[in-house]
Amino acid sequence: MARQSPQRPDADEPELDDTTASAAADEVDVDRPAADRALWDELRIDPVEIALPAGTGLTLRAYRPARELTPTDVAERDEDDPFLARRQVLTAADEDEEVVILDEEFAALSEDEDEERPEGRRRGAADAADETAEDEDEAEAEEAAGDEEVPVFLSHRGRLLLFKTPESLVSFIRSGAPNDLSQLDSWNELSERVEPADIAPLDEDTYELDLVVENLRGGHDTWDPTLLIEAGEVARDVAYALRIPAVLDMLSAGSSLDDLDEALRATVKGGIGAFMGRRRLKKIGAQTASLGWRTIVGKISAVVDWRD
Repeated sequence: MARQSPQRPDADEPELDDTTASAAADEVDVDRPAADRALWDELRIDPVEIALPAGTGLTLRAYRPARELTPTDVAERDEDDPFLARRQVLTAADEDEEVVILDEEFAALSEDEDEERPEGRRRGAADAADETAEDEDEAEAEEAAGDEEVPVFLSHRGRLLLFKTPESLVSFIRSGAPNDLSQLDSWNELSERVEPADIAPLDEDTYELDLVVENLRGGHDTWDPTLLIEAGEVARDVAYALRIPAVLDMLSAGSSLDDLDEALRATVKGGIGAFMGRRRLKKIGAQTASLGWRTIVGKISAVVDWRD
């Protein structure tokens, strides 16, 4: 949910002294008790809040070993929209044409930045082929092991289910409607025990994808590391769980957006690493970053199923 500035009191309202303010704060604490995390910790499922340009919604996410999960079925989704990988939710009549332009512009800008890198960091065709082969070998090894924990969301047939209120989310959970989380051994217990008051995502499970593009457009000095790092984390999770390869590619190791993520992480660690991270950020084009993230947010928005 978007951050909001605190409201100033009206001029004709009396200001509270320290004692009164403290009492008011205590009263708020009594009226709004902290949500009990015992249920979520026990069942290893978490409520998540995601803000998108179309609105803010609640859903659920869990992490389980890959071998225990059946991936969401995207056949119907892709059949309904064969151009889903090149779409973005826009209000313009020529939305498909615009997102194709966005993808091509992002690719061109990324290539330009790649050419500007020092010789040691340029990726030639042979290097790219070697990296691709290595990535495929690693992917096969991970798949064979099957013990890596991967994300799974409250989704169905390749679409992320988002709910505007805790009540509507709980109603769906209790309904017995088919979804990808129902394969978890803890799902039935959740459906029996969950209450609307339990739907209270932690700060680290609250993501503001609606603010990312605007923040990047503001230029290097205004970039919010926490906002952008968390956006990258949830975008990777959604792209993996909902099987959106285009987003995974845009955020893959060696991409310009991955460079942005690594540089931002370096800046928040402090020390000499933070200094080097800030230097790396200066070399990342704001236009490339904002255009890439605009496309990512659009692709994620395209697979959302609003249930309210």
